[in-house]
Amino acid sequence: MTSPIAPASAGTSTRPYLIRALHDWCTDNGFTPYIAVFVDEQVQVPKEYVKNNEIVLNVGFEATSALKLGNELIEFKARFGGTSREIAVPIDHVIAIYARENGQGMAFPMPAETTSSDPAEGGKADAPGPSSRGPRLAGSAAGASRKGGTALTLSPAPGLPKPAPIEPPAEPPPPSPPPGPKRPSLKRVK
Repeated sequence: MTSPIAPASAGTSTRPYLIRALHDWCTDNGFTPYIAVFVDEQVQVPKEYVKNNEIVLNVGFEATSALKLGNELIEFKARFGGTSREIAVPIDHVIAIYARENGQGMAFPMPAETTSSDPAEGGKADAPGPSSRGPRLAGSAAGASRKGGTALTLSPAPGLPKPAPIEPPAEPPPPSPPPGPKRPSLKRVK
């Protein structure tokens, strides 16, 4: 009689392999690969560019040097505001990888530890982090949703509804003319 497979022997995470595959796909098709990253103390990125504990990074070969897409860490050097910075992102902090041009890619679950127990950091114990709703991605990726533990593609599969595109805010209507005396009109005399 065989025993069931223990979860520990289920193998390594598929996330680094999927990230590398989608990075290759973007590169092969002339797209710019972007990663959305959940930022906490384990992530080494320029903090001045982080919004709502998230940052979106261009990981294309043109924007990086010494890019290493490893099984545990993504490392590279990139320029921010003209200054070269070293970037280090743990694989489990990558919450999406997608093509900038069309939004196609894949979203991943948030890291297991997205809460802060230190009130000085603005968090409460057992409260979801500000980014628990997922990354704010540009283009068609914005409508992507996540379900626990599974990665979802950001482009719709056949039979699924298309993600809602982000629309820019509506332009305010032009100002109406100031109230006052009516302008004189001209009459043509023959």
